[in-house]
Amino acid sequence: MTYDFDRVVERRNTDSNKWRKYGPDVVPLWVADMDFRSPEPVVAALSERVEHGIYGYGYNLERSPLHEVFAERLGARYGWRVPPDAVVLIPGVIPGFNVAARMFTSPGDGVLLQMPLYPPLLRVPGNVGIAMDAADLARSPDGRYEVDWDALTRALTPRTRFLLLCSPHNPVGRVWRRTELERLAELCLARGLSIVADEIHGDLVFEGQRHVPIASLAPEIAERTVTLMAPSKTWNLAGLKLGLAVIPNAALRERFAAARADLVYGVNVLGYTAALAAYRHGGPWLAALLRYLEVNRDFVVDYARKHLPRVVVAPPEGTYLAWLDCRGAAIPGGDPFTFFLERARVALSDGATFGRGGAGFVRLNFGCPRSLLTEGLDRMRDALAAGRR
Repeated sequence: MTYDFDRVVERRNTDSNKWRKYGPDVVPLWVADMDFRSPEPVVAALSERVEHGIYGYGYNLERSPLHEVFAERLGARYGWRVPPDAVVLIPGVIPGFNVAARMFTSPGDGVLLQMPLYPPLLRVPGNVGIAMDAADLARSPDGRYEVDWDALTRALTPRTRFLLLCSPHNPVGRVWRRTELERLAELCLARGLSIVADEIHGDLVFEGQRHVPIASLAPEIAERTVTLMAPSKTWNLAGLKLGLAVIPNAALRERFAAARADLVYGVNVLGYTAALAAYRHGGPWLAALLRYLEVNRDFVVDYARKHLPRVVVAPPEGTYLAWLDCRGAAIPGGDPFTFFLERARVALSDGATFGRGGAGFVRLNFGCPRSLLTEGLDRMRDALAAGRR
């Protein structure tokens, strides 16, 4: 079967945050949802469920068919064998990592994380009332990031209770190698830290890369880890609000249930329907999507090298997000987000919102038809050229 990812689907006037936030003349390449229709089996399942006409409460803590399907998929895709009872349905990854933080900490405790980082992850310490023990990732001149092990060790304090891991990493696009994850896991074991892993982009890795769930490394790691996944990035279902926490440790599952009580209740019935259809029938669409995204990824990197002077971008190993270093581009005020929005009418994500190490960067979403991506990049090229005149 063929899939037409080049098709431009009109999203204005559909209550889309991505397309509604800025003016109608702006090309939106910012928030991380894609401009592709979800797979037809998902659309068909939703249509059938909507036609039923009753949308009462669905699953909360009970075991469901999705538990079985998702546990099977973890084994098939990642070689990670977990019982269905280890899966917990939640209304999204963001509620999940906030609940996990509440579970693992008390006031005055700390969380270990690495910057730059996805803004909702940066907000966890403030949401929960704990300290941020932050280390910077190490960046090479070509734009590739690595774990700075010395900085990470220095960031640890006696108050640190858990590692908040983004894997694959948003915004820098790294797919952490097994050896890197093993070293992180060893650090957590040695320091008695729990792990909360945001692995929402785990399905979106490119040729030559392999996503390894950190909890799959060893039983002793799984026992201290809450892994958060979702179909939302993979099949473009973010608005349907469904995620999955994988918690093999039964005692941790009970603590997670207690921490979410009356705060994070149940899942969206349409989100459940869409997720079940996606995990059962979305494989061929996903394989085709990854091929299309990889060409888009290469197009962005090549375009920046040829047409965006002194803008540096390393090829992301996963996600559909490119992290553009504009610090050398002589942009007025050193603010590329405002420059491209006002001068190019292209909306990107402001690197400054990703914490330390993000100023002077923008994040570009290439999960869109190539014609839209080309238009946005052409506008950015023209704005930079006009600024040099």
